[in-house]
Amino acid sequence: MSTPYPFTDRTAIVTGAASGIGAALARGLAARGCRLALADINMEGLEAVAASLDLEPGRVSLHSLDVSDRDAINAFPDAVRAAHGGAALLFNNAGVALGGRFDEVSERDFDWLLSINFWGVVRMTRAFLPMLTASGDAHITNISSLFGLIAPAGQVAYSSSKFAVRGFSDSLRHELRGGPVGITTVHPGGIATSIARNARVPAGAPAADEAAGKANIDKFLVMPPDEAAATILKGVERRLPRVIVGRDAHFAAIIERLFPAHYWNIIGRRTKTEAK
Repeated sequence: MSTPYPFTDRTAIVTGAASGIGAALARGLAARGCRLALADINMEGLEAVAASLDLEPGRVSLHSLDVSDRDAINAFPDAVRAAHGGAALLFNNAGVALGGRFDEVSERDFDWLLSINFWGVVRMTRAFLPMLTASGDAHITNISSLFGLIAPAGQVAYSSSKFAVRGFSDSLRHELRGGPVGITTVHPGGIATSIARNARVPAGAPAADEAAGKANIDKFLVMPPDEAAATILKGVERRLPRVIVGRDAHFAAIIERLFPAHYWNIIGRRTKTEAK
């Protein structure tokens, strides 16, 4: 049995840390004694998160970072090294949403989503893997999604990105087995964040349909981010390869496993019933 991961005095990098699960992870990691390198494109949000943490000066650094920017990611390790000397934990959490059927979503929007949700994870991992390896006992946590377990209609782009994160993480975990870097893939269900409300929609989509769709999704976003973060950090502490967050995600994972070709016949009916 693996020894629990020791968080105290480890430096943790968290992307998408200005709100939602990222902000909750920052709070949970601070409570566990970590130093923090928090990154987001929303510096005002990052400053608010940092102000809420009970940390001594020098234990948290804030970084403006667009994870779709290859050059910015490549420069980020030097900034973390300058602020903290190194890092042992990486939480690839930053993500965006894009609704719409495949024939409605433009190639440009599809590329935009992949550049953040998938390539951001790959490039952050590549940029920081040498630093993490040098720490001697490191861990990478990649946030996939419930839609990295199941793939509903209208979520082709988002599901593609989250299945890609799952495949990347699983394969890399097998490559790194026996070494100093572990990997956890996280599949959150309906977490009460703003990702759905801020989702991009296809150009020309009727405003009424957009509002109704987002309102419908909001009904399923019920778990508080701090509860989700606690589940994630408990999984990292136990060095679990996969963490499923929420009853909805657990249910979907079981049904997909039992009925891999027909799971949506069951999940879709349940979703329509609960949405009423």
